[in-house]
Amino acid sequence: MKERLSDQQWRMLEFIEEFVQARGYPPTYEEIREALGMSTKSLVKHHLSVLEGAGYLSRMPHSPRSIRLSHSRTFRVPKLGIIAAGLPISVADPDPDDYLELTRDIVDEQEGLYALQVKGNSMIDALVNDGDIVILKHQDQAHNGEMVAVWLRDRDETTLKRFYRENGHVRLQPANPTMPPLIVHPSAVQVQGRVVAVIRQAA
Repeated sequence: MKERLSDQQWRMLEFIEEFVQARGYPPTYEEIREALGMSTKSLVKHHLSVLEGAGYLSRMPHSPRSIRLSHSRTFRVPKLGIIAAGLPISVADPDPDDYLELTRDIVDEQEGLYALQVKGNSMIDALVNDGDIVILKHQDQAHNGEMVAVWLRDRDETTLKRFYRENGHVRLQPANPTMPPLIVHPSAVQVQGRVVAVIRQAA
């Protein structure tokens, strides 16, 4: 299949892959046109048709971000709302049509993965900033030091912190020296997942 692609088409494919890896969703035709310095969106569509015919991607009708890289290169995980990296906040009701498309160099495809968008700055020293996307592996237990999403039963809220079980309580430790830890009883904490990857959002 490689013989069928021009240099321009390879550059387009690489741009789409890098865009998806950085942002978790595909670019629009206009974003491709601007990034590659192409004269018209019709030319973009022509090259995308070649890539589609070669099996590198597919396109969905009636969608501004219609490009889908082939399943051999990418996979999808559900995006389940937002999570606090600061004061705990409630997770929004998930949209069944909301998902991220990931490449396998971000994280290996596996059961139980999901994504949450971070709100807050309590984990900045762990390189997790406001607006970033965290990819989590569903689990209900955590080892000391792991960065996890936890549901605080007494508040009906979620938060993102490092988990420590110690002296009869659980310490949920921010990675920001200006913020104090949350000290809670073990019965008040339900681990929901462990962070396995972070997708940083462009400023």
